[in-house]
Amino acid sequence: MARSAREQYDESQAAGRLRVPLAAWRWAVGSGLVPPADAGRGLWSRAVVEAADPEQVRAALWGPIGAGVAAERLTEALGVPLPILRPRVTATAVGHLVKAGLLVCLGGDTQFPDVHPDQVAALARRRDLPALLDRHVPLGPDQAARRLGVRRTDFDLIAGRLGWLSPVGSVDVDYKHHGGVTAVPLYDAQEIALLEVVRPTVDWRAVRTVTAGRRSPLAGLRPVAPGGDRVFLAGVARIARVGRAAVVNWRRRHPDFPTPVAGTDVHPQLSPGSSPTTRSKYPPGRRSPRWCWPGPTVPRTGSASMTRGWPWPTTRPARTACPGGPPTRTRTRWPPWPAGSLGRRCAG
Repeated sequence: MARSAREQYDESQAAGRLRVPLAAWRWAVGSGLVPPADAGRGLWSRAVVEAADPEQVRAALWGPIGAGVAAERLTEALGVPLPILRPRVTATAVGHLVKAGLLVCLGGDTQFPDVHPDQVAALARRRDLPALLDRHVPLGPDQAARRLGVRRTDFDLIAGRLGWLSPVGSVDVDYKHHGGVTAVPLYDAQEIALLEVVRPTVDWRAVRTVTAGRRSPLAGLRPVAPGGDRVFLAGVARIARVGRAAVVNWRRRHPDFPTPVAGTDVHPQLSPGSSPTTRSKYPPGRRSPRWCWPGPTVPRTGSASMTRGWPWPTTRPARTACPGGPPTRTRTRWPPWPAGSLGRRCAG
């Protein structure tokens, strides 16, 4: 009895049909060398598989790296030494970047996948890498305390008694002889980065500079009552550092604007946690918000107050070659003043 020819292939079957490693097939699909699945979710037709060149698929992949190595390279891209208020990139963060579609999984565990070194290098060169990490990688309690720049006990007050942050997920960690398997909560890094903006009445400098063994300034604050933490559109505008009219336009033009939790149609009330989301979805113009890039802020005095809250860069950007040749440093030579009455009037 003759065997019928296979008409659909999954990734393992396609790699076996071409006699290439599975990681090579995944990278060929992720890089566009092979068309995406056309016969269903994760399935390729027979024509697509037979049209692929095994030698090109095999040559496109070289040296997949583990999640730990990729995390080290992304951490180095953030700066050496590591910037203030910025935790290290972990191997688990690489798994979250794969789920977000920023990296292609070439094999290994789903939490600690193997990725392509060229794709990691391209991601490390992006200027918005800190913002991407805040958007797609949740943080544990220790990392969240590092991101906020406070002690772990102070962060426990923020997320516990005060109720300013809520977990977005959890992960089971096996501590072996130190408690066994424990569920560790995960927090949204964007909400942590914007907590200083959302809570402007807190003396964050005093919270960050309190020494070990001293009472935290957060201990004297009242916890948030359930359903009592609400802001109006003017409060959202203050958090986003824009005018109230801009927030009204966001609400009118974008259907995914956060739904009000209380108030009226004219004066709606929103949750403060939705304000950072709104600000990140609808950027106002050329510059990124200052909280997307970690580091100390510049006092709004003198020329810095003319930037509407966006601080000037502390370092001069690298100079690039101009299309017309190297940049020149010659001074502009103005023509001399004509000998007339202007000089005599100034002198006399």
